[in-house]
Order: sequence, then structure tokens, then C-alpha cells
Amino acid sequence: MKILVINAGSSSLKYQLIDIETEKRLLKGICDRIGMDGGTLTQENAEGGTLTVERDMKTHKEAIELVLGALTDKQAGAISSVAEIGAVGHRVLHSGEDFDRSVIIDDEVVRICEKNAELGPLHMPGNIGCIKSCREVMPGVPMVAVFDTTFHSTMPPKAFMYGIPYSVYEKYKVRKYGFHGTSHKFVSEEAIKFLGAENCRRLIVCHLGNGSSISAVKDGKCVDTSMGFTPLEGLIMGTRSGDIDPAAVEFMRVKLGMKAEDTVQFLNKQCGMKGISELDSDMRVLEKAINEGNEKARLAVEAAAYRIKKYVGSFAAALGGVDAIAFTGGIGENSALMRRLVMQDTEWLGVDFDEEENSARRPGIRVLSKKGSKVSVLVIPTNEELSIARETYALVLAK
Repeated sequence: MKILVINAGSSSLKYQLIDIETEKRLLKGICDRIGMDGGTLTQENAEGGTLTVERDMKTHKEAIELVLGALTDKQAGAISSVAEIGAVGHRVLHSGEDFDRSVIIDDEVVRICEKNAELGPLHMPGNIGCIKSCREVMPGVPMVAVFDTTFHSTMPPKAFMYGIPYSVYEKYKVRKYGFHGTSHKFVSEEAIKFLGAENCRRLIVCHLGNGSSISAVKDGKCVDTSMGFTPLEGLIMGTRSGDIDPAAVEFMRVKLGMKAEDTVQFLNKQCGMKGISELDSDMRVLEKAINEGNEKARLAVEAAAYRIKKYVGSFAAALGGVDAIAFTGGIGENSALMRRLVMQDTEWLGVDFDEEENSARRPGIRVLSKKGSKVSVLVIPTNEELSIARETYALVLAK
């Protein structure tokens, strides 16, 4: 079965076509500037064929129609007919407390997603608009919603509750939800397959990229995570502040003359490693600057690594120990510097870190702990699209 995986935002639509029997990606593409002038579709298939289409897409429906045409393109496509698509898997940001797993999309699922749109106002409208458009353009093709939050739905109340009146939580559902769930789920499953379930009962997954989060996983189920009500909580990220005293936020708002509605945007876009370094959020740029003696860049990376280390330690305590630590994401997979800073002084956890292996670059799953280390340290490349395709296939097959 060929599965179309869609990740739609308010003005963009990323997609991949995956042959689920072989788990091979047949092509990938993106539609940019949906609803704006200057729309563009770019696509590349597994054989290296490329396609660029410059066309305004006023709606997600127009974008989907353009995608379906591109999938059958003679040079850059991968199928001869849209009828070859067996199912569509949609990445959806928020499940609220309504779903604890992926679901086949029907009218009721769409209605619940619309109800939960206020929990993710930046992403949910695009997710929902794309789902509606796909159902209209591809009637009869089964579609699945794979939520960014459901992997974390196994957190116990003591982990997801904030210190607020319980009535406020009940009425407005203000609590920790966690995000990056498809990546945490994929990496957890890969770690368990690689190490064996008995050697991976207590796992800490570090998804480190421009957006970063950590999860504590016990016997394959999430028991805690660093992101919260929104993706702003937790680690110091590329441009996000992570954990910060709310009183400090109000103090900065007044001093900087910001409107109340601008503060969240400020914390999301102007802070993190970009804010500390006053240079960039890109780890590659920061590492180059560090090598050139830029002290603010060094501070930005060291502060981010220190926050990660603190979360690793706290999650080890929450798990009652740790069997394995897995790094993933753009920074987690590619930055030897960040991994080294995080793993420094973790011998007390039982980590015997292999500096030489950490500095090497190899494809696939890598082991960064020495033989005999009580805790395995791994690099596991994430594949969120494949995770979505697997979930979609399992649900469609079961139905």
C-alpha cells in the first residue's frame, strides 16, 4: 500500500509518499505560501527527479489538487494514478484530552479537532483545513489523524498537572500536553527493537532541533515530557526561551514596551540560543562562531546543554533509574558538541561515554557508550513521516 503523509501548516504543506510494505519513501515535496502571492510547489522523487511549479494556491484545497497532479508527474512523480494511494496520514498538532491514540477521520473527529483548535491556534486551522480539503478531493480514500500529543497521553496526572486551581484545569484544560510525539514514539520503538525490551525499560529520548523536547519512557509508554501546554515550555531551544519565571516575562514586557499579546511571540521567536548569542539559532552557525572565539555563542550552547542535562537527571529520578538515553533530531543526530556537553559528568548515572565514537559520523543507529556501560547512549535518526505512515497503515488494515 502507498500512503500519502501530509503535514500541513497555515501557509505550507509538506508531504511524502511512502510504500509501506518496503517502508521506502518514494517522493517528498512541499507547497509554500498557501493563501499568499508567489506560491511554489517543489518535489523530488527517490530517483532524483525534481519538479518546481510556481502557482498561487489560495486554499489548501488548491494545494492538494496541485500535489495530486505532481505525484503522477512523469519526471518527478512516483505513481501513474492517484488511485494507487491507499490511505492518507495527516499530522495533527493537538488531540486535547479527547484522543489517546491515532484515529480514522470521520465527521466527528473533524468536529472534535475544531473544538480543540484553540489549544493550537497557529497550527490547528491549517491541519483541519487540509483534512477537509483532502476528504473533498479524495472521497473514499481512508484518512487517519496522527496527533503530536497522543504519545504523551499516558502521563499520570501528577506529571501533567500545573499548580493551578483544579477547577481551571477542568474547565479550560490547562495542563501539560507535550509535543513531538510522533518522533518520541518512533525513537522509543526503534530503541526497544535495537536493545531489546528488557534492556530498555527506562528510556530518556532527547529530540533536539530548532524545537527541542525530552521524554521519559517506561516500558514503551511516556510518563513525563519537557514541553507543556504549548511547545514553549521546557528546554532552551533555537528561538524559544523554554522554562522561565512568568514574573520575569511581565517585567520584560514592561521594560521593552511590548503589548501583552506580543510577549508569547517574543518568547517563541526572539529568545533561546538565538537570543542569548544575539547571532543565530542554527547550531552549525553557533559552532562555527564558538571556534572563532565568540563567547556569547558559547554561552548559548552551554546554557542549552545544561538545561538538557538537568532534564535528563530529573527524568532519571522520575523513572527510578535509566537504562538508555537516545539522541535524535537535527541537533541530536548531528552535533557531537551538544551530545558531549550533555553527557559530561554523567558517570554517576552509569554512563561510560565514548568520546571517539561521538566524534565519528556514521549512518543509521549508533552506540555512543562504551562496552560495559550501565547505560546505553544511542543516536537514532528520527523518521516522523514513517511513524505516521505506520500508524495509518495499522488502522486502515484493522478496519
